[in-house]
Amino acid sequence: MGKEKPLLMLVNPAAGRSTSHAALGSAVGTFCDAGYAPTVYFTTAPGAAVEMTERLAPGYERMVCLGGDGTLSDTIAGLMRLPAGRRPHLGYIPMGTANDVASTLGLPMRQPGRAVEKILEGDGMPYDVGEMAGVGYFTYIAAFGAFTEVSYKTDQELKKTLGHLAYVIEGINSLGSIKSYHARVEHDDGVLEGDFIYGAVSNSLSVGGMVKMKKDLVDLSDGKFEVLLVHNPVNPGDLNSIVGGLLYQDYDNSPCLTVVQSETVRITFDQEVPWTRDGENGGSHRTLELRCHPRAVEIFC
Repeated sequence: MGKEKPLLMLVNPAAGRSTSHAALGSAVGTFCDAGYAPTVYFTTAPGAAVEMTERLAPGYERMVCLGGDGTLSDTIAGLMRLPAGRRPHLGYIPMGTANDVASTLGLPMRQPGRAVEKILEGDGMPYDVGEMAGVGYFTYIAAFGAFTEVSYKTDQELKKTLGHLAYVIEGINSLGSIKSYHARVEHDDGVLEGDFIYGAVSNSLSVGGMVKMKKDLVDLSDGKFEVLLVHNPVNPGDLNSIVGGLLYQDYDNSPCLTVVQSETVRITFDQEVPWTRDGENGGSHRTLELRCHPRAVEIFC
């Protein structure tokens, strides 16, 4: 007694169709068996984990968040408000719907006991964090265009009932509203300009559970984003090339797909364009700058 290692746990009680309460007992028990003394806090509203992390995390060397990608995103945003030397190492127990980050990190999804085992067995991995200027930090994606409104407009009750299928249903409903945006995209190695139906600035192998990036392309701690641009298709052949290119990760041979890597990105539109930030509303912008903070946090995986 008295030698237990302190551990901060933030829990989103609404995550994973409200199964987080059941998962908590398994997670806490496994940590206790490993010699930790968890102190548990529940988030009370979307975004609450940002303030809670900033306020509570400096007193710990390790912390864990239990929830979905949004909970992880808020937790990391809170860590980014702290000086680099005062950010505890972070563990993630994924209990959400899409779990893109968990898929990228190779963490067991909706299996809290196994996820805790991975945290205890794993090493801390440096992880890049993105920032949308004037908006906030993002963990794995900032995007505009087709389907970007799906994640934050999908009904919460529908998510709890249907899980990932809820996103698919909402995506189908949005097909008729897809439009293109004229944009100038400035990146480290040049400038791209054209009409795009979708653009993503990401640090992830999985985006929305549907778009997969090449494993040999994505390095989570290289200080660079992967920038995916989908050009406006003008005929059925272009549409087929988009679907095939995304499905088989064959970006080079699809004339409507462009992928570049860059530490900073500046995108200018000729109108206000809505964005999503880690699956949540990222506001509407005519000009937006995005910056990668290399190796900003340590995640156990």
